[in-house]
Amino acid sequence: MLRNDQLDKLDRDHFFHPSTHMGTHARGESPTRIVTGGKGVTIVDRDGKESLDAFAGLYCVNVGYGNTEIADAIAEQAYKLAYYHSYVGHGTEASITLAGMIADRAPEGLNHVYFGLSGSDANETNIKLVWYINNVLGRPEKKKIISRWRGYHGSGLMTGSLTGLELFHNAFDLPLSPVLHTDAPYYFRRDDLDQSEEAFSDQCAARLEALIQEEGPETIAAFIGEPVLGTGGIVPPPSGYWQKIQAVLNKHDIMLIADEVVTGFGRLGSMFGSDHYGMKPDLITIAKGLTSAYTPLSGVIVHDRIWKILEQGSDEMGAIGHGWTYSAHPLCVAAGVANLNVIDKQNLVANAGDTGAYFNQSLKDALGDHPIVGDVRGEGLMAAVEFVQDRDNRTFFDPALKVGPQIAAATLANGVIARAMPQGDILGMAPPLCLTRAESDTIVSAVKDAVGTVAASL
Repeated sequence: MLRNDQLDKLDRDHFFHPSTHMGTHARGESPTRIVTGGKGVTIVDRDGKESLDAFAGLYCVNVGYGNTEIADAIAEQAYKLAYYHSYVGHGTEASITLAGMIADRAPEGLNHVYFGLSGSDANETNIKLVWYINNVLGRPEKKKIISRWRGYHGSGLMTGSLTGLELFHNAFDLPLSPVLHTDAPYYFRRDDLDQSEEAFSDQCAARLEALIQEEGPETIAAFIGEPVLGTGGIVPPPSGYWQKIQAVLNKHDIMLIADEVVTGFGRLGSMFGSDHYGMKPDLITIAKGLTSAYTPLSGVIVHDRIWKILEQGSDEMGAIGHGWTYSAHPLCVAAGVANLNVIDKQNLVANAGDTGAYFNQSLKDALGDHPIVGDVRGEGLMAAVEFVQDRDNRTFFDPALKVGPQIAAATLANGVIARAMPQGDILGMAPPLCLTRAESDTIVSAVKDAVGTVAASL
């Protein structure tokens, strides 16, 4: 097949790729893949190679590729009104409709939606709102935000600080104050292998309490967490975790920000992860599944109790000084409306629960006893396989061996895209919510074969 090698050269000479090894890419030592199309759970590149995308882009193409209903809604809005701002009370039919649709689906009491473009900017909005609220309440010292190691909340200055992964801190002078970090609810990596899940959750809550006491409860404004750790390893919380954390936060009047960029709109088999785990957030961060990534769109869902304080602030100080040029961009919110309608029409939330349970059980059946597999875990259509050198003693591989990346590459060679997660030899999967059982079987077979191939070479 003829290749456009000039395009490859332009890519290496001019395109600054995110989360990429700059040197090896620029020198041509690592491959570039130019994707040209997609349908359902499959993408195709310029060489005609098809791959089942078991990571839905970056956990985001929830309805699958090539959905014409969403594409048509974007086109129709572009012809009608491509842009107008949402400042000073302006809106469009689509922005107002989508805000109402989100409120109808959100946990009880979360009825107000601010729109941005990315999960990172939504969490920047959350930080500003937390600080603003405490200033309105006359608590200027209550500004610190506690995140968790291995959490992912963005890659800006403050959101990169909230993120608890060293890759996003290295050489960027992060994290910045007033961000603090506490333990990740990562049961597989517990120190005491005899500890039960409940006991480990108690330990996480106790360490959070100790951090709060050390810093002073009067200085702690909020706690942010993903219902399921995403980029940090795809780690569902241990038994009782969120109930125990919520009790500590309630005790000290600390707001809860639920980062549902990954879990919102069905990925766990529930509309929101907050409902799935009984969380009671003050603010919810949304993005990816809001439009299935057909356009960039994010949001902050604000609880009524927080909204009243925002109203108070405006009454005292005038209009709130926060906004983005592209907040509630008409094309993006039109995509959001169409996307949520597709999710409802195709019953994708229930499918994520049903097919997700089948997928996770199939992975456990195929790999749970493999000598280099230490853990197979997941919830809904999120799953991870973690690899170890010695499963009995939970001895990890030397990171220099890059076992996780090797297995991801071998899985890709088998026609399936999975992701080598950072800070560990972990293979992550989060396929589109339209996944079928037959497609699930394809993923499991490809991964099982890849694990066997790499294990034989070690």
